[in-house]
Amino acid sequence: MIVATSGHIDHGKTLLVRTLTGIDTDRLPEEKARGISIDLGFAHGAVDGATVSFVDVPGHERFIRNMLAGVCAIDAALLVVAADDGVMPQTIEHVHILDLLGIEHGIAVITKADRVSQERVDAVRAEVSALLATTRLASYSIMAASAVSGQGLAQLRQSLAHLAAGMRQRAVEGQNFRLSIDRAFTVAGSGTVVTGTVFNGSVAVGDTLIVSPRGTPVRVRGVQVHGKSAARAEASQRCALNLTGADLEMVARGDWLLHPCVHAPTRRLDARVSLLSSETEPLAHWTPVHVHLGTVNVLGRVAIPNAGNILPGESAHAQLVLERAIGALHGDRFVVRDQSARRTMGGGVVLDPFSRPRRRANTVRSGELDILERGEPAQVLRGLTGVAENGVDLERFVRAFNLTPEHAARVQEAAGTVALGKDHPIAVSRATHTRLRDKMVEALREFHAAQPQAAGMEVAALRRTIAPTFSTEAFQDVLRELADQRVLTLSNATARLAQHDATSNPADAKLWSEVQRALPVAGPFAPTVAELAENLKVKEPTLRDFLHRKSRCGEVVRVTPERFYSRAALATVAADAHAVARASAGGLFTVAQFRDATGTTRALAIPLLELLDKLGITQRAGDNRRVGKDFVPILGPGEPTCKARPMS
Repeated sequence: MIVATSGHIDHGKTLLVRTLTGIDTDRLPEEKARGISIDLGFAHGAVDGATVSFVDVPGHERFIRNMLAGVCAIDAALLVVAADDGVMPQTIEHVHILDLLGIEHGIAVITKADRVSQERVDAVRAEVSALLATTRLASYSIMAASAVSGQGLAQLRQSLAHLAAGMRQRAVEGQNFRLSIDRAFTVAGSGTVVTGTVFNGSVAVGDTLIVSPRGTPVRVRGVQVHGKSAARAEASQRCALNLTGADLEMVARGDWLLHPCVHAPTRRLDARVSLLSSETEPLAHWTPVHVHLGTVNVLGRVAIPNAGNILPGESAHAQLVLERAIGALHGDRFVVRDQSARRTMGGGVVLDPFSRPRRRANTVRSGELDILERGEPAQVLRGLTGVAENGVDLERFVRAFNLTPEHAARVQEAAGTVALGKDHPIAVSRATHTRLRDKMVEALREFHAAQPQAAGMEVAALRRTIAPTFSTEAFQDVLRELADQRVLTLSNATARLAQHDATSNPADAKLWSEVQRALPVAGPFAPTVAELAENLKVKEPTLRDFLHRKSRCGEVVRVTPERFYSRAALATVAADAHAVARASAGGLFTVAQFRDATGTTRALAIPLLELLDKLGITQRAGDNRRVGKDFVPILGPGEPTCKARPMS
């Protein structure tokens, strides 16, 4: 469990941590000289059997920036209030910050209790209780203690142990590693070392990570947890990582160290923004602010829909537009301070870390943000696919929620969605998927009714007709799915229903009957289109168009630009090729052998064999060929017409 101290300057936070752990968190010479904490301090120890890591934060108002870097990923807080001073300005601001960050677990400790009367302790207790009552910190237990006399420390240790035992651990599995860096320094003989709290996932020696937002790839050379070497560190642990690949000037507080797949710096965050009730003025559109997220502090502006505002004590959807890119994911909490960095104004939670510019209110977008507040990824994905007309960008969604591939697959299954596309997949609801399939079939049915002799509808035109804003890749995926199920046929960028025959009219039926009688049913020879037209006494262009339409239906097969074969004739050609192969040494035969065995010409033998290669019936092996697939399921039964002789 990671616990951060909080409270006004000189209320005894550092002394309390030192008493509990034996570690002095004031490490800077200036801190020791002045007797105040300036930067973050760290300690750890066993407290009544529970391992607790402490982040000791400065209490002076000038160092709120450092305080915010220390409480970004804690599990619980120790709110420290001195019995003699009572609630002070930084007590209140720290409570606001803990409330905005959602730190619901913690203990309020009234320190220096040995210096005042019991009546004073009771008065401060009431004061603290009233301060916490309207916040997420209302469940904090309040106890009195003294780090000097030891009063109440046994009870405090028990309470910390009880808190640790009941703490729900952050997810380790199913999420990629993220650590917000709070310190970076160099160790002689080791190189660059960074420290921080692990937000998500786990890290091990040898892992390759990214320093974000800079984008510097690094490798983990060593891991330390609680000052000792470890094989790995995981969520809810503080750790130190020795890195190779990054000099000290390439990494600093505010950077993220994370798995490469969640490196996606952003300057626009859609969020739920809350304004403290203590503010005297509404938060207006385009107000300049300091945004504290993780350990970073960045300037930005708050964009509110319709150029509106947020009233004190209220919250609304807004977009944070930052001066520079930072790392952020869905669910990350942040604090907003005024432009001069003198007071905390509010904060909130990131809903969409990769949002786009918005110039006016959008009802659909507002609905999407409402869905993004549902929390669980499966619930969010199910909701988004219900309102997203063109599907949900899965890569963007998976990155925003920091899901590993395995976890993402489980989320999609639980959400009941269908993934379409490979390079840039989208998720759609099953209802949308079914509706799109039905619309494709209906559009093709209407097209065939209007143009019965057309070979098919152009795929691009089909998409424009039924789903013009749908991604081409996803649309093609549904088309291929229907083709695999033999609902439709795809050919040369056109689509047609599988049962549709572009030649099903009386004139074509009569011509087809004549063509069938004229085309050979066996052997490698077939007349040219010109010869066939002369034989049938029809115009060559008319016959050529007809044969092309029949070839798309599979009734005849075009072998050369001038020759079309019946499937039966090609079946005998395939049987001839298999017979030649059986008679050849090692099952390999040449074009010349096939030509001689069938009595055809080389000019005709080559395209016939190339067609068989394309169908997989034969296979090229250099200048030779061998038998491939069984031709019967492809072309139908056929008997060889040649008399192939075994090679001597």
